[in-house]
Amino acid sequence: MSVPPSPQLIPHLESRGGVSCHGVVTAISTNALMEQLRLKYRQRPWTETMKLVYFSMDNPLRNPVSNAPDDLLLSCMEKIERTLNAKSMFSVMNKLERLSRQKGLTVHVSPSGTACYITSMMFYVEIQLEKDGDVMGVKLAHFEEAPVVCDDLVQLLRMKNYDAFGKILEDLSNMYQIPGNSEMKAKGYLALQALEKDLYSMSLLDRTQDLSRVTEVLNGKVGHLVPRTGGTPMNIEFYISPYQVLEAELNHGSQVCGTKTAVTVEGTDTLHKLPLSPLIVDPQDGEDNSPAFLQLTDEISMHLPAFFVLKFHQPVPMSSSSIEEIQRLTGIQISGLKQAPLSELIVQSTLKEKCSEDLSTNKSCFFVSLPDCPKHCYFINKGSEKSDLAGALVSKVPFSHPKCVPGVIEILRHQMAYNTLIGSCVSEKHINEDDSELLYFEVVPHKNTSFSVFFLHPVKENLACVVIDVITSREVQCHLHLNPEDPTLNSSDDFIARVVKRCMSVPVVMRAVFRNAAKVKADSETQDMDTEQQPEPQSEHTTDSNSLKESLSGAGEQDWVVIDKPNNTDSTEESISTAKLESLDDIMEKK
Repeated sequence: MSVPPSPQLIPHLESRGGVSCHGVVTAISTNALMEQLRLKYRQRPWTETMKLVYFSMDNPLRNPVSNAPDDLLLSCMEKIERTLNAKSMFSVMNKLERLSRQKGLTVHVSPSGTACYITSMMFYVEIQLEKDGDVMGVKLAHFEEAPVVCDDLVQLLRMKNYDAFGKILEDLSNMYQIPGNSEMKAKGYLALQALEKDLYSMSLLDRTQDLSRVTEVLNGKVGHLVPRTGGTPMNIEFYISPYQVLEAELNHGSQVCGTKTAVTVEGTDTLHKLPLSPLIVDPQDGEDNSPAFLQLTDEISMHLPAFFVLKFHQPVPMSSSSIEEIQRLTGIQISGLKQAPLSELIVQSTLKEKCSEDLSTNKSCFFVSLPDCPKHCYFINKGSEKSDLAGALVSKVPFSHPKCVPGVIEILRHQMAYNTLIGSCVSEKHINEDDSELLYFEVVPHKNTSFSVFFLHPVKENLACVVIDVITSREVQCHLHLNPEDPTLNSSDDFIARVVKRCMSVPVVMRAVFRNAAKVKADSETQDMDTEQQPEPQSEHTTDSNSLKESLSGAGEQDWVVIDKPNNTDSTEESISTAKLESLDDIMEKK
Protein backbone atom coordinates (compact mmCIF):
# COMPACT_ATOMS: atom_id res chain seq x y z
CA MET A 1 0.00 0.00 0.00
CA SER A 2 1.50 3.34 -0.96
CA VAL A 3 1.69 6.38 1.29
CA PRO A 4 0.34 9.77 0.20
CA PRO A 5 3.10 12.29 -0.14
CA SER A 6 3.16 15.56 1.71
CA PRO A 7 2.31 18.65 -0.38
CA GLN A 8 5.97 19.63 0.06
CA LEU A 9 6.90 16.52 -1.91
CA ILE A 10 4.79 17.41 -4.92
CA PRO A 11 7.47 19.55 -6.65
CA HIS A 12 9.99 16.72 -6.25
CA LEU A 13 7.60 14.15 -7.67
CA GLU A 14 6.60 16.44 -10.49
CA SER A 15 10.22 17.15 -11.44
CA ARG A 16 11.18 13.50 -11.37
CA GLY A 17 7.98 11.97 -12.67
CA GLY A 18 5.80 9.32 -11.03
CA VAL A 19 6.55 5.66 -10.38
CA SER A 20 4.31 2.95 -11.79
CA CYS A 21 3.51 -0.32 -10.05
CA HIS A 22 6.24 -1.99 -12.13
CA GLY A 23 8.90 0.46 -11.00
CA VAL A 24 8.97 2.33 -14.33
CA VAL A 25 9.24 6.10 -14.04
CA THR A 26 6.41 7.83 -15.87
CA ALA A 27 5.58 11.48 -16.24
CA ILE A 28 2.53 12.60 -14.27
CA SER A 29 1.07 16.02 -13.71
CA THR A 30 0.37 17.50 -10.32
CA ASN A 31 -3.37 17.63 -10.95
CA ALA A 32 -3.49 13.98 -11.99
CA LEU A 33 -1.47 12.92 -8.94
CA MET A 34 -3.68 14.85 -6.55
CA GLU A 35 -6.80 13.41 -8.16
CA GLN A 36 -5.46 9.88 -7.69
CA LEU A 37 -4.73 10.61 -4.05
CA ARG A 38 -8.21 12.02 -3.48
CA LEU A 39 -9.87 8.96 -4.99
CA LYS A 40 -7.68 6.50 -3.08
CA TYR A 41 -7.97 8.10 0.35
CA ARG A 42 -11.40 9.71 0.16
CA GLN A 43 -12.95 7.25 2.59
CA ARG A 44 -9.97 6.87 4.93
CA PRO A 45 -9.48 9.04 8.03
CA TRP A 46 -6.24 10.99 8.41
CA THR A 47 -5.31 9.08 11.58
CA GLU A 48 -5.19 5.85 9.57
CA THR A 49 -2.81 7.42 7.09
CA MET A 50 -0.58 8.58 9.96
CA LYS A 51 -0.51 5.06 11.40
CA LEU A 52 0.43 3.68 8.01
CA VAL A 53 3.36 6.08 7.71
CA TYR A 54 4.63 5.16 11.19
CA PHE A 55 4.27 1.47 10.36
CA SER A 56 6.33 1.98 7.23
CA MET A 57 9.01 3.82 9.20
CA ASP A 58 9.23 1.11 11.86
CA ASN A 59 9.19 -1.73 9.30
CA PRO A 60 11.35 -0.75 6.32
CA LEU A 61 11.48 -2.85 3.18
CA ARG A 62 13.87 -5.79 3.36
CA ASN A 63 15.03 -5.21 -0.19
CA PRO A 64 14.83 -1.49 -0.77
CA VAL A 65 14.76 -0.35 -4.36
CA SER A 66 17.43 2.24 -3.61
CA ASN A 67 19.92 3.27 -0.95
CA ALA A 68 18.30 6.68 -0.45
CA PRO A 69 18.13 7.70 3.24
CA ASP A 70 14.88 8.16 5.12
CA ASP A 71 15.61 11.81 5.87
CA LEU A 72 13.06 13.00 3.33
CA LEU A 73 10.25 10.93 4.86
CA LEU A 74 11.21 12.00 8.38
CA SER A 75 11.30 15.63 7.28
CA CYS A 76 7.82 15.31 5.81
CA MET A 77 6.51 13.75 9.00
CA GLU A 78 7.94 16.58 11.08
CA LYS A 79 6.30 19.14 8.81
CA ILE A 80 2.98 17.34 9.13
CA GLU A 81 3.21 17.29 12.92
CA ARG A 82 4.24 20.94 13.07
CA THR A 83 1.17 21.73 10.98
CA LEU A 84 -1.01 19.71 13.33
CA ASN A 85 0.82 21.40 16.24
CA ALA A 86 0.44 18.18 18.24
CA LYS A 87 -3.13 19.06 19.19
CA SER A 88 -4.35 15.50 19.75
CA MET A 89 -3.25 12.80 22.17
CA PHE A 90 -2.43 10.57 19.22
CA SER A 91 -0.03 13.06 17.64
CA VAL A 92 1.61 13.90 21.01
CA MET A 93 2.10 10.22 21.77
CA ASN A 94 3.63 9.59 18.35
CA LYS A 95 5.96 12.56 18.79
CA LEU A 96 7.16 11.21 22.15
CA GLU A 97 7.60 7.72 20.70
CA ARG A 98 9.76 8.87 17.82
CA LEU A 99 11.78 11.27 20.01
CA SER A 100 12.50 8.53 22.54
CA ARG A 101 13.60 6.05 19.87
CA GLN A 102 15.98 8.67 18.47
CA LYS A 103 17.62 8.80 21.92
CA GLY A 104 17.92 5.01 22.08
CA LEU A 105 15.18 4.57 24.70
CA THR A 106 12.23 2.20 24.88
CA VAL A 107 8.63 3.42 24.82
CA HIS A 108 5.55 1.78 26.32
CA VAL A 109 1.97 3.04 26.15
CA SER A 110 -0.59 2.19 28.80
CA PRO A 111 -3.67 0.15 27.78
CA SER A 112 -5.81 3.24 28.19
CA GLY A 113 -3.52 5.14 25.83
CA THR A 114 -3.27 8.14 28.18
CA ALA A 115 0.15 7.33 29.70
CA CYS A 116 3.51 7.05 28.00
CA TYR A 117 6.51 5.39 29.69
CA ILE A 118 10.01 6.20 28.37
CA THR A 119 12.31 3.61 29.90
CA SER A 120 15.90 2.48 30.09
CA MET A 121 17.72 0.02 32.32
CA MET A 122 18.38 2.70 34.97
CA PHE A 123 15.45 5.15 34.85
CA TYR A 124 12.02 5.77 33.43
CA VAL A 125 9.88 8.83 32.66
CA GLU A 126 6.12 8.63 33.05
CA ILE A 127 4.01 11.12 31.07
CA GLN A 128 0.27 11.44 31.75
CA LEU A 129 -1.85 12.94 28.97
CA GLU A 130 -5.38 14.25 28.65
CA LYS A 131 -7.50 12.95 25.77
CA ASP A 132 -6.98 16.25 23.95
CA GLY A 133 -3.19 15.85 24.16
CA ASP A 134 -2.53 18.24 27.06
CA VAL A 135 0.15 17.08 29.50
CA MET A 136 -1.21 16.41 33.00
CA GLY A 137 2.04 15.47 34.73
CA VAL A 138 5.52 13.99 34.38
CA LYS A 139 7.38 11.78 36.83
CA LEU A 140 11.00 10.61 36.81
CA ALA A 141 12.29 7.57 38.67
CA HIS A 142 15.94 6.58 38.94
CA PHE A 143 17.19 3.07 39.64
CA GLU A 144 15.44 1.61 42.71
CA GLU A 145 14.07 5.05 43.68
CA ALA A 146 10.49 6.26 44.02
CA PRO A 147 9.26 8.47 41.16
CA VAL A 148 9.28 12.23 41.71
CA VAL A 149 7.20 14.90 40.01
CA CYS A 150 9.17 16.96 37.45
CA ASP A 151 7.60 20.36 36.91
CA ASP A 152 10.44 21.37 34.57
CA LEU A 153 9.59 18.53 32.18
CA VAL A 154 5.89 19.36 32.39
CA GLN A 155 6.55 22.93 31.31
CA LEU A 156 8.73 21.85 28.39
CA LEU A 157 6.09 19.47 27.06
CA ARG A 158 3.27 21.96 27.53
CA MET A 159 5.28 24.52 25.54
CA LYS A 160 5.87 21.86 22.84
CA ASN A 161 9.62 22.32 23.36
CA TYR A 162 10.50 18.79 22.29
CA ASP A 163 14.11 19.70 21.47
CA ALA A 164 14.82 20.67 25.08
CA PHE A 165 12.91 17.64 26.35
CA GLY A 166 14.95 15.39 24.06
CA LYS A 167 18.17 17.00 25.34
CA ILE A 168 17.18 16.09 28.91
CA LEU A 169 16.49 12.50 27.87
CA GLU A 170 19.91 12.41 26.24
CA ASP A 171 21.60 13.79 29.38
CA LEU A 172 19.84 11.22 31.55
CA SER A 173 21.03 8.43 29.27
CA ASN A 174 24.61 9.74 29.18
CA MET A 175 24.68 9.89 32.97
CA TYR A 176 24.39 6.10 33.05
CA GLN A 177 26.81 5.38 30.21
CA ILE A 178 29.22 3.76 32.68
CA PRO A 179 30.85 0.45 31.74
CA GLY A 180 29.58 -2.50 33.74
CA ASN A 181 26.30 -3.91 34.98
CA SER A 182 23.36 -2.09 36.49
CA GLU A 183 24.93 -2.19 39.96
CA MET A 184 28.04 -0.37 38.67
CA LYS A 185 25.88 2.23 36.94
CA ALA A 186 23.88 2.73 40.15
CA LYS A 187 27.14 3.37 42.04
CA GLY A 188 27.95 6.12 39.56
CA TYR A 189 24.61 7.79 40.27
CA LEU A 190 25.23 7.41 44.02
CA ALA A 191 28.61 9.16 43.62
CA LEU A 192 26.93 12.03 41.75
CA GLN A 193 24.44 12.48 44.58
CA ALA A 194 27.31 12.64 47.11
CA LEU A 195 29.12 15.25 45.02
CA GLU A 196 25.99 17.40 44.71
CA LYS A 197 25.52 17.42 48.50
CA ASP A 198 29.14 18.52 49.05
CA LEU A 199 28.91 21.28 46.45
CA TYR A 200 25.68 22.54 48.00
CA SER A 201 27.38 22.60 51.43
CA MET A 202 30.24 24.66 49.96
CA SER A 203 27.80 27.09 48.37
CA LEU A 204 26.37 27.87 51.83
CA LEU A 205 29.73 28.93 53.30
CA ASP A 206 29.70 32.51 51.99
CA ARG A 207 25.95 32.89 51.64
CA THR A 208 24.23 35.54 53.73
CA GLN A 209 20.66 36.75 53.74
CA ASP A 210 21.48 39.93 51.81
CA LEU A 211 23.93 38.31 49.37
CA SER A 212 23.03 39.21 45.80
CA ARG A 213 23.07 36.69 42.99
CA VAL A 214 25.70 38.67 41.05
CA THR A 215 28.05 38.76 44.06
CA GLU A 216 27.61 35.02 44.52
CA VAL A 217 28.31 34.41 40.83
CA LEU A 218 31.54 36.41 40.86
CA ASN A 219 32.83 35.63 44.35
CA GLY A 220 31.20 32.48 45.71
CA LYS A 221 33.42 29.42 46.19
CA VAL A 222 31.32 27.50 43.70
CA GLY A 223 29.54 30.44 42.08
CA HIS A 224 25.76 30.59 42.07
CA LEU A 225 24.63 26.98 42.46
CA VAL A 226 21.20 25.70 41.40
CA PRO A 227 20.49 22.13 42.64
CA ARG A 228 19.33 19.38 40.30
CA THR A 229 15.57 19.32 39.83
CA GLY A 230 13.88 16.47 37.98
CA GLY A 231 15.63 16.04 34.66
CA THR A 232 17.65 19.28 34.86
CA PRO A 233 21.20 18.68 36.20
CA MET A 234 22.84 20.82 38.88
CA ASN A 235 24.08 24.09 37.36
CA ILE A 236 26.86 26.45 38.48
CA GLU A 237 26.84 30.04 37.20
CA PHE A 238 30.41 31.27 37.70
CA TYR A 239 30.90 34.45 35.62
CA ILE A 240 28.80 37.40 34.49
CA SER A 241 30.10 40.50 32.73
CA PRO A 242 29.33 44.10 33.80
CA TYR A 243 27.43 44.54 30.53
CA GLN A 244 25.11 41.65 31.43
CA VAL A 245 24.57 43.07 34.92
CA LEU A 246 23.73 46.51 33.53
CA GLU A 247 21.41 45.03 30.92
CA ALA A 248 19.49 43.26 33.69
CA GLU A 249 19.23 46.54 35.62
CA LEU A 250 17.90 48.41 32.58
CA ASN A 251 15.35 45.68 31.77
CA HIS A 252 13.40 45.45 35.00
CA GLY A 253 12.06 42.01 35.74
CA SER A 254 14.55 40.25 33.47
CA GLN A 255 17.41 38.10 34.66
CA VAL A 256 20.42 37.90 32.39
CA CYS A 257 22.28 34.62 32.79
CA GLY A 258 26.05 34.49 32.84
CA THR A 259 28.34 31.60 31.93
CA LYS A 260 27.14 28.28 33.35
CA THR A 261 28.36 24.74 33.70
CA ALA A 262 26.37 21.58 34.46
CA VAL A 263 27.53 19.03 37.05
CA THR A 264 27.22 15.39 36.04
CA VAL A 265 29.05 12.06 35.84
CA GLU A 266 30.37 10.24 32.77
CA GLY A 267 31.83 6.83 32.03
CA THR A 268 35.49 6.41 31.11
CA ASP A 269 37.97 3.67 30.22
CA THR A 270 40.08 4.18 33.36
CA LEU A 271 39.21 3.72 37.02
CA HIS A 272 38.86 6.68 39.38
CA LYS A 273 38.27 6.65 43.11
CA LEU A 274 34.93 8.42 43.65
CA PRO A 275 33.15 9.13 46.96
CA LEU A 276 29.85 7.32 47.49
CA SER A 277 28.76 9.53 50.40
CA PRO A 278 29.27 13.22 51.23
CA LEU A 279 32.81 14.11 52.36
CA ILE A 280 31.88 17.34 54.19
CA VAL A 281 30.55 16.64 57.67
CA ASP A 282 30.76 20.19 59.08
CA PRO A 283 31.47 22.96 56.54
CA GLN A 284 32.84 25.23 59.30
CA ASP A 285 35.57 22.82 60.46
CA GLY A 286 38.10 23.86 57.80
CA GLU A 287 40.64 26.67 57.89
CA ASP A 288 40.34 29.97 55.98
CA ASN A 289 36.60 29.45 55.64
CA SER A 290 37.29 26.32 53.58
CA PRO A 291 35.55 23.02 54.36
CA ALA A 292 37.39 20.00 55.76
CA PHE A 293 36.93 16.79 53.77
CA LEU A 294 36.89 13.22 55.05
CA GLN A 295 39.54 10.84 53.78
CA LEU A 296 38.57 8.65 50.82
CA THR A 297 38.51 5.33 52.63
CA ASP A 298 37.25 2.08 51.13
CA GLU A 299 34.10 2.36 53.26
CA ILE A 300 32.93 5.60 51.67
CA SER A 301 34.50 5.42 48.20
CA MET A 302 34.95 3.04 45.30
CA HIS A 303 37.02 2.73 42.14
CA LEU A 304 34.64 3.22 39.23
CA PRO A 305 35.12 3.50 35.44
CA ALA A 306 33.77 7.06 35.65
CA PHE A 307 34.57 10.62 36.68
CA PHE A 308 32.67 13.80 37.49
CA VAL A 309 32.52 16.52 34.84
CA LEU A 310 31.72 20.21 34.64
CA LYS A 311 30.05 20.39 31.24
CA PHE A 312 29.68 23.76 29.49
CA HIS A 313 26.62 24.71 27.47
CA GLN A 314 28.98 26.16 24.83
CA PRO A 315 32.70 25.29 24.50
CA VAL A 316 34.92 27.81 26.31
CA PRO A 317 38.13 29.10 24.62
CA MET A 318 40.94 28.50 27.11
CA SER A 319 44.67 29.19 26.98
CA SER A 320 47.12 26.30 27.13
CA SER A 321 48.41 27.53 30.49
CA SER A 322 44.88 27.56 31.98
CA ILE A 323 44.24 24.05 30.69
CA GLU A 324 47.52 22.81 32.18
CA GLU A 325 46.68 24.47 35.50
CA ILE A 326 43.29 22.72 35.63
CA GLN A 327 44.87 19.36 34.76
CA ARG A 328 47.43 19.75 37.56
CA LEU A 329 44.64 20.61 39.98
CA THR A 330 42.35 17.71 39.06
CA GLY A 331 45.01 15.14 38.13
CA ILE A 332 42.98 14.17 35.04
CA GLN A 333 43.85 15.00 31.44
CA ILE A 334 41.28 16.83 29.31
CA SER A 335 41.03 14.80 26.11
CA GLY A 336 39.97 15.68 22.60
CA LEU A 337 41.56 19.14 22.52
CA LYS A 338 42.67 20.74 19.26
CA GLN A 339 45.16 23.58 19.59
CA ALA A 340 44.70 26.88 17.73
CA PRO A 341 45.58 30.54 18.33
CA LEU A 342 43.60 31.55 21.42
CA SER A 343 42.52 34.94 20.06
CA GLU A 344 41.13 33.24 16.94
CA LEU A 345 39.07 30.89 19.11
CA ILE A 346 37.74 33.83 21.14
CA VAL A 347 36.78 35.72 17.96
CA GLN A 348 34.95 32.71 16.53
CA SER A 349 33.17 31.99 19.82
CA THR A 350 32.10 35.64 20.20
CA LEU A 351 30.80 35.80 16.63
CA LYS A 352 28.79 32.65 17.16
CA GLU A 353 27.28 34.08 20.33
CA LYS A 354 26.51 37.52 18.87
CA CYS A 355 25.31 36.77 15.38
CA SER A 356 25.56 33.01 14.70
CA GLU A 357 28.50 33.72 12.40
CA ASP A 358 29.72 30.85 10.23
CA LEU A 359 32.85 29.58 11.97
CA SER A 360 34.52 28.95 8.63
CA THR A 361 34.94 32.71 8.18
CA ASN A 362 38.31 34.21 9.01
CA LYS A 363 37.51 37.70 10.23
CA SER A 364 40.06 39.82 12.09
CA CYS A 365 38.86 43.38 11.41
CA PHE A 366 35.81 44.75 13.22
CA PHE A 367 34.05 48.11 13.39
CA VAL A 368 32.57 49.23 16.72
CA SER A 369 30.23 52.22 17.05
CA LEU A 370 30.07 54.23 20.28
CA PRO A 371 28.07 57.38 21.09
CA ASP A 372 29.91 60.74 21.13
CA CYS A 373 32.99 59.18 19.61
CA PRO A 374 34.36 58.37 16.15
CA LYS A 375 33.83 54.80 15.04
CA HIS A 376 36.53 52.34 16.17
CA CYS A 377 38.23 49.87 13.84
CA TYR A 378 39.86 46.93 15.65
CA PHE A 379 42.33 44.58 14.03
CA ILE A 380 42.86 41.51 16.22
CA ASN A 381 46.28 39.98 15.70
CA LYS A 382 45.69 36.24 15.97
CA GLY A 383 49.36 35.43 16.42
CA SER A 384 50.55 31.88 15.91
CA GLU A 385 50.06 28.49 17.46
CA LYS A 386 53.06 28.91 19.75
CA SER A 387 52.52 27.35 23.15
CA ASP A 388 52.25 30.67 24.99
CA LEU A 389 49.63 32.04 22.56
CA ALA A 390 47.74 28.83 21.80
CA GLY A 391 44.53 27.54 23.27
CA ALA A 392 41.68 25.11 22.72
CA LEU A 393 37.91 24.90 22.96
CA VAL A 394 37.05 23.09 26.20
CA SER A 395 33.63 21.42 26.41
CA LYS A 396 34.02 19.79 29.82
CA VAL A 397 36.39 19.54 32.78
CA PRO A 398 36.74 16.08 34.40
CA PHE A 399 37.58 15.67 38.10
CA SER A 400 37.21 13.08 40.86
CA HIS A 401 37.05 15.03 44.15
CA PRO A 402 34.76 17.90 45.23
CA LYS A 403 37.70 19.86 46.66
CA CYS A 404 38.87 20.55 43.07
CA VAL A 405 35.75 22.55 42.13
CA PRO A 406 36.52 25.93 43.83
CA GLY A 407 39.99 26.04 42.24
CA VAL A 408 38.62 25.12 38.81
CA ILE A 409 35.92 27.80 39.12
CA GLU A 410 38.58 30.47 39.84
CA ILE A 411 40.59 29.45 36.76
CA LEU A 412 37.45 29.55 34.64
CA ARG A 413 36.56 33.03 35.95
CA HIS A 414 40.05 34.26 35.14
CA GLN A 415 39.80 32.92 31.60
CA MET A 416 36.31 34.35 31.07
CA ALA A 417 37.49 37.82 32.17
CA TYR A 418 40.23 37.74 29.52
CA ASN A 419 37.84 36.35 26.89
CA THR A 420 35.34 39.12 27.67
CA LEU A 421 37.93 41.86 27.05
CA ILE A 422 39.11 40.38 23.74
CA GLY A 423 35.53 39.65 22.70
CA SER A 424 34.52 43.28 23.34
CA CYS A 425 36.54 44.24 20.24
CA VAL A 426 34.50 41.84 18.08
CA SER A 427 31.32 43.01 16.40
CA GLU A 428 28.96 41.90 13.66
CA LYS A 429 30.26 44.63 11.38
CA HIS A 430 33.22 43.63 9.22
CA ILE A 431 33.01 46.65 6.91
CA ASN A 432 32.69 50.40 7.30
CA GLU A 433 29.22 51.06 5.96
CA ASP A 434 29.61 54.85 5.69
CA ASP A 435 32.27 57.52 5.30
CA SER A 436 32.43 58.35 8.99
CA GLU A 437 35.76 59.07 10.62
CA LEU A 438 37.65 56.16 12.14
CA LEU A 439 40.03 55.45 14.99
CA TYR A 440 42.31 52.49 14.28
CA PHE A 441 43.45 50.02 16.94
CA GLU A 442 45.40 46.78 16.88
CA VAL A 443 44.97 44.17 19.63
CA VAL A 444 48.11 42.06 20.10
CA PRO A 445 47.93 39.10 22.53
CA HIS A 446 50.86 38.21 24.80
CA LYS A 447 51.52 35.07 26.81
CA ASN A 448 49.09 33.99 29.50
CA THR A 449 46.25 36.54 29.85
CA SER A 450 47.76 39.88 28.84
CA PHE A 451 47.52 41.88 25.62
CA SER A 452 48.36 45.27 24.14
CA VAL A 453 46.18 47.79 22.32
CA PHE A 454 48.19 49.92 19.85
CA PHE A 455 46.83 53.20 18.46
CA LEU A 456 47.97 56.53 17.06
CA HIS A 457 48.64 59.30 19.55
CA PRO A 458 45.77 61.79 19.04
CA VAL A 459 48.16 64.76 18.91
CA LYS A 460 51.53 63.72 17.48
CA GLU A 461 50.55 60.66 15.42
CA ASN A 462 53.22 58.47 16.96
CA LEU A 463 52.33 55.01 18.22
CA ALA A 464 50.91 54.70 21.73
CA CYS A 465 50.09 51.50 23.57
CA VAL A 466 47.98 50.32 26.49
CA VAL A 467 49.07 47.01 28.03
CA ILE A 468 46.27 45.20 29.88
CA ASP A 469 47.25 42.32 32.15
CA VAL A 470 44.39 40.26 33.60
CA ILE A 471 45.90 39.00 36.88
CA THR A 472 42.68 37.37 38.12
CA SER A 473 38.99 37.82 37.37
CA ARG A 474 38.96 40.60 40.00
CA GLU A 475 42.40 42.19 39.46
CA VAL A 476 43.60 43.97 36.32
CA GLN A 477 46.83 45.95 35.80
CA CYS A 478 47.21 48.49 32.99
CA HIS A 479 50.17 50.48 31.67
CA LEU A 480 50.06 53.32 29.14
CA HIS A 481 53.22 53.63 27.01
CA LEU A 482 53.95 56.82 25.03
CA ASN A 483 56.83 58.24 23.06
CA PRO A 484 58.87 60.32 25.55
CA GLU A 485 58.52 63.37 23.31
CA ASP A 486 54.71 63.10 23.03
CA PRO A 487 52.35 65.00 25.37
CA THR A 488 50.50 63.11 28.07
CA LEU A 489 47.02 61.71 27.40
CA ASN A 490 45.83 62.68 30.88
CA SER A 491 45.07 59.04 31.79
CA SER A 492 47.02 57.37 34.58
CA ASP A 493 47.55 53.61 34.78
CA ASP A 494 45.22 53.44 37.81
CA PHE A 495 42.48 55.33 35.95
CA ILE A 496 42.63 52.95 32.99
CA ALA A 497 42.60 49.91 35.31
CA ARG A 498 39.51 51.22 37.12
CA VAL A 499 37.65 51.73 33.85
CA VAL A 500 38.62 48.24 32.67
CA LYS A 501 37.28 46.61 35.84
CA ARG A 502 34.03 48.58 35.69
CA CYS A 503 33.11 47.81 32.10
CA MET A 504 35.40 44.98 30.86
CA SER A 505 35.18 46.57 27.40
CA VAL A 506 38.22 47.69 25.41
CA PRO A 507 36.25 50.12 23.17
CA VAL A 508 34.77 51.89 26.21
CA VAL A 509 38.23 52.10 27.81
CA MET A 510 39.78 53.57 24.67
CA ARG A 511 36.96 56.09 24.37
CA ALA A 512 37.67 57.22 27.95
CA VAL A 513 41.38 57.60 27.12
CA PHE A 514 40.62 59.69 24.04
CA ARG A 515 38.13 61.85 25.94
CA ASN A 516 40.75 62.61 28.58
CA ALA A 517 43.24 63.40 25.81
CA ALA A 518 40.84 65.86 24.18
CA LYS A 519 41.73 68.61 26.66
CA VAL A 520 45.45 68.03 26.10
CA LYS A 521 44.92 68.21 22.37
CA ALA A 522 42.86 71.40 22.65
CA ASP A 523 45.57 73.06 24.75
CA SER A 524 48.21 71.99 22.25
CA GLU A 525 46.24 73.42 19.33
CA THR A 526 45.75 76.70 21.22
CA GLN A 527 49.50 77.00 21.82
CA ASP A 528 50.24 76.28 18.16
CA MET A 529 47.83 79.00 17.05
CA ASP A 530 49.42 81.51 19.44
CA THR A 531 52.96 80.86 18.19
CA GLU A 532 52.23 80.35 14.53
CA GLN A 533 49.37 81.86 12.60
CA GLN A 534 48.20 78.76 10.81
CA PRO A 535 44.81 77.39 9.80
CA GLU A 536 43.27 75.10 12.40
CA PRO A 537 44.65 71.59 11.86
CA GLN A 538 42.35 68.70 11.03
CA SER A 539 41.25 66.36 13.77
CA GLU A 540 43.94 63.85 14.65
CA HIS A 541 41.24 61.34 15.53
CA THR A 542 41.07 60.29 11.91
CA THR A 543 43.62 59.66 9.24
CA ASP A 544 43.32 58.52 5.69
CA SER A 545 44.88 55.22 4.67
CA ASN A 546 48.07 56.73 3.19
CA SER A 547 48.97 58.92 6.19
CA LEU A 548 48.07 56.08 8.57
CA LYS A 549 50.46 53.75 6.75
CA GLU A 550 53.28 56.34 6.91
CA SER A 551 52.78 56.92 10.64
CA LEU A 552 52.69 53.26 11.56
CA SER A 553 55.59 52.21 9.35
CA GLY A 554 57.63 55.18 10.57
CA ALA A 555 57.24 54.16 14.21
CA GLY A 556 59.01 50.89 13.49
CA GLU A 557 57.87 49.32 16.75
CA GLN A 558 54.93 47.22 15.63
CA ASP A 559 53.60 45.87 12.33
CA TRP A 560 50.22 47.44 11.69
CA VAL A 561 47.66 46.41 9.15
CA VAL A 562 46.04 49.20 7.18
CA ILE A 563 42.38 48.56 6.60
CA ASP A 564 41.28 49.90 3.21
CA LYS A 565 37.64 50.81 2.90
CA PRO A 566 35.94 47.50 2.01
CA ASN A 567 33.13 46.91 -0.39
CA ASN A 568 29.62 47.13 1.04
CA THR A 569 28.57 43.87 -0.58
CA ASP A 570 29.86 41.75 2.32
CA SER A 571 27.87 43.45 5.07
CA THR A 572 26.19 41.17 7.61
CA GLU A 573 22.86 41.67 9.26
CA GLU A 574 23.11 42.89 12.83
CA SER A 575 21.64 40.58 15.44
CA ILE A 576 22.00 43.00 18.35
CA SER A 577 20.60 46.50 18.34
CA THR A 578 23.43 49.01 17.88
CA ALA A 579 21.44 51.67 19.67
CA LYS A 580 21.06 49.42 22.70
CA LEU A 581 24.77 48.65 22.80
CA GLU A 582 25.65 52.32 22.47
CA SER A 583 23.36 53.12 25.38
CA LEU A 584 25.00 50.44 27.50
CA ASP A 585 28.47 51.71 26.57
CA ASP A 586 27.63 55.28 27.55
CA ILE A 587 25.98 54.35 30.85
CA MET A 588 28.80 51.95 31.73
CA GLU A 589 31.49 54.59 31.32
CA LYS A 590 29.51 57.17 33.31
CA LYS A 591 29.09 54.72 36.19
